[in-house]
Amino acid sequence: MSTDRPHSVSVAGVIVDDQDRALLIKRQDNGKWEPPGGILEREETIPEALQREVLEETGIKIVLPATLTGIYKNMTGLIVSMVFRCEAADGTPTTGDETRALRWATREEVTELADEAYAIRVLDALGAASPPAIRAHDGVKLV
Repeated sequence: MSTDRPHSVSVAGVIVDDQDRALLIKRQDNGKWEPPGGILEREETIPEALQREVLEETGIKIVLPATLTGIYKNMTGLIVSMVFRCEAADGTPTTGDETRALRWATREEVTELADEAYAIRVLDALGAASPPAIRAHDGVKLV
């Protein structure tokens, strides 16, 4: 049996508005712009985790099911992330305990605001990648 630590699994939701902009959050812990999301809890299904994380970080309830647009592996952090294109069902964007700021961003703004590893997730979702993209990164840059 391997003594390596296991991977974590996370979800992120890219909420897209009618102007084809994505809702980004500025994280409280590191000040980086990313789509809302986080690690699955032990008892949660993937859709439950997606709905919970997006609601906690944005105040928006999303429509389920959402469309899977990519799977991403952080090679240094050992996190496998599933990213979904989401539609808002209810709520107004608001900051929470984990969120410093929120912003609707165009494709161009996404690439200026977010590290490459997170910008590509949003761009894949805006393009509704089909089949879903499968990519690897080091936490900042694609590898």
